[in-house]
Amino acid sequence: MKTMNKLRLLSTVATLTVAMNAFSADSPTTANYSPHVDSNFPSAVFFGDTHVHTDNSMDAGAFGNRLGPEAAYRFARGETVESSHGLKAKLVRPLDFLVIADHTDNMGFFPDLLAGADHVVSDPIGKRWYDELMAGEGAKVALEIIQSFSIGEFPESLLYSPESKAYKDVWDLNLEAAETYNNPGKFTALIGYEWTSLVAGNNLHRVVIYRDDDDKASQVIPYTTQAPLGSTNPRDLWKWMQRYEDKTGGQVLAIAHNGNLSNGIMFPTIEQYDGTTLDKEYVSERIRREPLYEITQMKGDGESHPLLSPDDEFADYENWDVGNLGSTVVKTPDMLPGEYGREALKRGLEIESRLGTNPYKFGLIGSTDTHTSLATTRENNFFGKMSSMEPSPERLIDPLAAIEGGDTIYYRNATASGLAAVWAKDNTREALFDAMQRKETYATTGTRMSVRLFAGWDYTEGTLQRPDFVKVAYQQGVPMGGDLTAAAKGVSPKILVQALRDPDGANLDRVQIIKGWVDASGKTHEKIYDVACSKKRTIKNNRCDKEVGNTVDIKTATYLNSIGNTMLNAFWQDPEFNPEQRAFYYARVLEIPTPRWTTYDAVRFGVELPKDVPAAQQDRAYTSPIWYNPAKL
Repeated sequence: MKTMNKLRLLSTVATLTVAMNAFSADSPTTANYSPHVDSNFPSAVFFGDTHVHTDNSMDAGAFGNRLGPEAAYRFARGETVESSHGLKAKLVRPLDFLVIADHTDNMGFFPDLLAGADHVVSDPIGKRWYDELMAGEGAKVALEIIQSFSIGEFPESLLYSPESKAYKDVWDLNLEAAETYNNPGKFTALIGYEWTSLVAGNNLHRVVIYRDDDDKASQVIPYTTQAPLGSTNPRDLWKWMQRYEDKTGGQVLAIAHNGNLSNGIMFPTIEQYDGTTLDKEYVSERIRREPLYEITQMKGDGESHPLLSPDDEFADYENWDVGNLGSTVVKTPDMLPGEYGREALKRGLEIESRLGTNPYKFGLIGSTDTHTSLATTRENNFFGKMSSMEPSPERLIDPLAAIEGGDTIYYRNATASGLAAVWAKDNTREALFDAMQRKETYATTGTRMSVRLFAGWDYTEGTLQRPDFVKVAYQQGVPMGGDLTAAAKGVSPKILVQALRDPDGANLDRVQIIKGWVDASGKTHEKIYDVACSKKRTIKNNRCDKEVGNTVDIKTATYLNSIGNTMLNAFWQDPEFNPEQRAFYYARVLEIPTPRWTTYDAVRFGVELPKDVPAAQQDRAYTSPIWYNPAKL
């Protein structure tokens, strides 16, 4: 009997052992029971601002900014901060990351000007600036600083070398603040600066962002535009970037902005502004060093222009098109093609057909370029471009700058834009930087809508309905910023878009796909397709059959989400695809109309709404493109 019981026990143990082995971790049927263990794609979008100036930028300080890097970080992390003019300010939700991008030219100068340092006031111009600053005429001083610097007439005795103690002290303070407020996984303080190239008043500025901590960033002084240590030529900035990486083993990238203030020289096709011919070195270095373009910000939206895109009814959004940054030369229509993002994307296709590389194969982001230290983009919470235009009744009528022989720009012309949205695996310096490098980013004009864009050959309309849609989309195609190649015969790209409204914002109006391509003769083209319309509207002739409507009440500066959708999905297949032609596709997502910031101000301060700015506007997002490249040309 004991023997039988023993045999039964042994048999039971053997059976259990077999069963356990069948469900072991090595079993292909049960390995990683959780379906998310091996997920290797970004599952979160992070919103931030890559372009914020503090009082350490000499123009920001002159305009009245008295908030340093610490205040900028605290505000971005969601704390209540007192503005330079004593107003309490707070974001509706914290940002996920921030780049303080103070101008590297003349770092350390403004604190000395404000303090009336002996070596500053001993210069006649420095003394006049100090006196005007003390008399409350800081905006006048700031504009003169900008203009004299832009045309090379800044007093030589007031230029601060990057090797000077005052300069290095400010840079070290910026680095220290970034390390103090960087909190991996919760809030990322990316180290950066702005290289402020101005050629005869024409804007060629770039923001430089580091992947690295201060242990590497501190080893090489930032690049400036002043000889002999600096240059206004982007080629020389790229060489500095290479020297930095060679010395430290770190990584940096550059982001151009405000082509609309370059008077046509931001995106050349044949030669640079100095007559140097675009060659293979230029095109390859530009895209290697500049993977992103800041397409929208406070000094105007830079997607397109009605004269460039006459068939685009939304191309007239917040255009600044009166002159260059230095306010010295009036804008002319022939300058526009070298200034706007969509035209640059098209130009890049043509250049690639000649030189083998597309220098303008960039992803898109937005940022503010605020000079107040406060990254505000909400129309009802806009603290202005600079501290002299903080909320007040006067900012609706006060002029900002006059173009010589042209129009006047007013504070009210500033745009409450924009934000950078980054699809990354984690909220860390490394993960965000890597996502920027691969261009898995999009721009918004201030809203925090969530947008996905994919392209592939094998998607179906049912792909969007799957609960694991994102996983399948990555497996079968590429996300924004990616490339499609080798089209099978008779197959055209299939594009998936998913957009979800900002939880604190407005409903969505529509989703559009914007296509650009170059034909065999080298001529570029564009076409816009509405691919999703809200509220049961249908698409006819590539457009929503009617407008979404407008609930904005101008008298109360309010709107209702009674129109539009909270989410829009789209499956779209290019009906005019030519496998022999290089092309790009990006999504533009529009919200329903909401009050512009000037409308909110008119109601709050009980003043008349200016007639030269719209009462309502439609915030939007621009995704990075996906490019199609023929296998053989």
